[in-house]
Amino acid sequence: PWCWPVLFEMTVMPIAKLVVVAVVLACVVYSVSAKKNAKECEVCKGVVNKVMKSMKSSKKDLTDREAVEGEIRKFCKSTKKNKEQRFCYYVGGSEDSATGLLREVAGPISRFLPADAVCNKLKKKDSQICELEYDEEIDLTKVDLNKQRVKVLKKILNEEFGDSCKGCLEKSDFVKRIKELMGSKEEL
Repeated sequence: PWCWPVLFEMTVMPIAKLVVVAVVLACVVYSVSAKKNAKECEVCKGVVNKVMKSMKSSKKDLTDREAVEGEIRKFCKSTKKNKEQRFCYYVGGSEDSATGLLREVAGPISRFLPADAVCNKLKKKDSQICELEYDEEIDLTKVDLNKQRVKVLKKILNEEFGDSCKGCLEKSDFVKRIKELMGSKEEL
């Protein structure tokens, strides 16, 4: 009777602390895995959603597998993003592809499966497809071009402006060219 409070403090309090620590640890693990899953199959989901949106806007029949395959090929010819081109190579949408997984992409799309389900099926066939991630977008209005590496400046020129800056030898040449192109882009 008089020892119950002492026994309670000795047995229940450490267990309660252990439970609190376990809950906090579980929350941390969950948040880390959620961040990882957000980027998983990012390019695949993006391409599948773009193809589906394109077909809906052009009022093409999504249930026609051949039309879906044709739309994927059309998208792959027109895309300029490096990661999307790589995805097209993996699934067989580009002309120089060594594999042919277009049916594996077009089939689930024609059955109205969401992009997540399509990409999970593709992941089972070729895990490289879900390893593709988009590069982080660079905000040219906020970034200090003089502090960037030449590799990043070349990438900006190529992807943002479609320019290779022939005759550029030094970093200052690349920075100057980007600023020229930014000025001409703002005038439009």
